[in-house]
Amino acid sequence: MSMARVVHGLQARRHSVQLIRPRQSAALSALSAGDGAVGCVKGLEEVLSDSVPIPGYPELRLGLTFAGTLKRLWRDRRPDVVHLATEGPLGWSALSAARALQLPVTSDFRTNFHAYSGHYGVGWLHRPIAAYLRHFHNRTQLTMVPTDGLGQQLRARGYRNIEVVARGVDLAQFHPDRRSDSLRRSWGVNDPSGLVVACVGRLAAEKNLSLLIEAFAAIRQQRADARLLLVGDGPLRAELARACPDAIFAGHRSGTDLAAHYASADLFLFPSLTETFGNVTSEAMASGLPVIAFDYAGAAKLIRHQESGSLVSLGDAASFVQTSVRLAQDCASRIRMGERARQAVDSLGWEPIVGQFESHLRTAIMAVPAAAPAKPSARANAASNRTALHDG
Repeated sequence: MSMARVVHGLQARRHSVQLIRPRQSAALSALSAGDGAVGCVKGLEEVLSDSVPIPGYPELRLGLTFAGTLKRLWRDRRPDVVHLATEGPLGWSALSAARALQLPVTSDFRTNFHAYSGHYGVGWLHRPIAAYLRHFHNRTQLTMVPTDGLGQQLRARGYRNIEVVARGVDLAQFHPDRRSDSLRRSWGVNDPSGLVVACVGRLAAEKNLSLLIEAFAAIRQQRADARLLLVGDGPLRAELARACPDAIFAGHRSGTDLAAHYASADLFLFPSLTETFGNVTSEAMASGLPVIAFDYAGAAKLIRHQESGSLVSLGDAASFVQTSVRLAQDCASRIRMGERARQAVDSLGWEPIVGQFESHLRTAIMAVPAAAPAKPSARANAASNRTALHDG
């Protein structure tokens, strides 16, 4: 969703954008299938690569190597800059093609893939994955990260040319006014003083959801009327349903429906230890919810402890549970923190962040000597700037 905001922001600034991504299910694909399918929707050109299901995430697909096709596309219509959003086979293909054609290339560090290895029984891959990620990003002109803290960590690991570009939040979509009494009643919460504890995100091992279940069980000992709301889907859904059969499993939600689910809760718990930012933190705060999270990534940047939420020392599970129980019992503090949470993110709209992103792309373009342009095809785009964004 962050990448979508950037794409729309670039289009609003009159840039032509080509998005290269893996072919997904029919529900997720905006364009027709076909090898190397290319199409345009409202000025956005999409190129779809072949893909395979991601292990552990069969609903999502991983892009396969695509360098030959990308070289042909970019020789035909040379982009001003290539930006890499992820580092898989399709990302490596885009990096290889861009370097072969001497195109400016930038990247995002969006996911701690090396930290995921221990959650999927391949902890021995931690070092090789970390080495690959460092090599990948150091082959680009600059790597964008969402927080200063992550930037410092990556520099200490040998990453070069790190730039901080924060994440925004849709302040109109995520808003306390989205709170819905009828939605709360559908969850069995008829009393306005009832407590709904929410968590939004993938239902997957790397999200540390066992701690969420532990914290909620402790809350239920003090608040028998509390309900747990889980928004999202993933491979752990059945296991979580067995562990907490009374939980509300809302599945995947989007748009104003997602915003209503946030705003209709009372407390947001975010136990993940593998985030680079954690967009759900800012979305929950914009919705007027106090957030309890570990003191790192986006939470450390956004939450003022005991004012707009609560921060817990990284990895201190016992304190996470204790803090959750304490705030669940304190309605006045939840209301006060929720109001201040909204105020804390009121300046985090996407427009200035897209401007910062655009500025870094321009810097990358200026740093690379212009190559002789290929002869334009009949399909050449007349836009003054053209960005190829890989998202796979």
